[in-house]
Amino acid sequence: MIPSYRWPDPDRDYANGAFIPGGADYPARWTARAAAFRQALGGKARLDVAYGPKPRQKLDLFLPDEPPRGLVVFVHGGYWHLFSKSEWSHLAAGPLARGFAVAFPGYTLAPEARLSAMTAEIASACRFLSAEVGGPMVVTGHSAGGHLSARMGCADLELPVARVVPISPLAELGPLIATGMNATLGIDAAEAAEESPARLQLRDGVTAHVWVGAEERPAFLWQARVLSEEWACPWTADPGRHHFDVIDALEDPASPLCKVLLQGL
Repeated sequence: MIPSYRWPDPDRDYANGAFIPGGADYPARWTARAAAFRQALGGKARLDVAYGPKPRQKLDLFLPDEPPRGLVVFVHGGYWHLFSKSEWSHLAAGPLARGFAVAFPGYTLAPEARLSAMTAEIASACRFLSAEVGGPMVVTGHSAGGHLSARMGCADLELPVARVVPISPLAELGPLIATGMNATLGIDAAEAAEESPARLQLRDGVTAHVWVGAEERPAFLWQARVLSEEWACPWTADPGRHHFDVIDALEDPASPLCKVLLQGL
């Protein structure tokens, strides 16, 4: 049972950029690095592959030089209403170097879609990808994408997923109902109950590890800790990392995050 807790100022608790030096500069940096990475990969990049009929139901798939050992799926963040699959391509570098294919699915954003619909879309992308790439599948994602990656490991879904590694996930949605951005998201008590990974069971046979930056906002440290406790899985607070740079380690195949991501696969 999730303990009841009301944050004193929900909007401040879930503000990230305001507490990160140069926070406003990160999106342009991500976009540039991602575009350069796609260009350098050349024919190993399959872009805008449709996994469904809607405009944002497309994914980018990056292939290693040899037949892939398995697949990593990265779900982007942005509080479910910002960004796209295209700002994060460079984060494929680490898993690719270790012989894994890497996919970045897009999904319909709020307010056009509810969180439950986004969960269904990412699940569809995972099913599509399992037919495209053999071997074990691990799903990861950051922030809101951490929520959606955690949902892929929940017992209410039947998916070909072996492991989930949510990064800075929003695992308990209750506190977000009181935020100003909920005017866009439209989370209500029923959806918080149905879509909070921390209120759901981890599916049998799926392993999990929760990752978060040690310098993140206290609300995100709480979110990560709650999910790890509810799922009885490990969690790591990455020293010196904040919400915007905690994902950088995915570019390095030797990083602790990359090792945890592919552990047991």
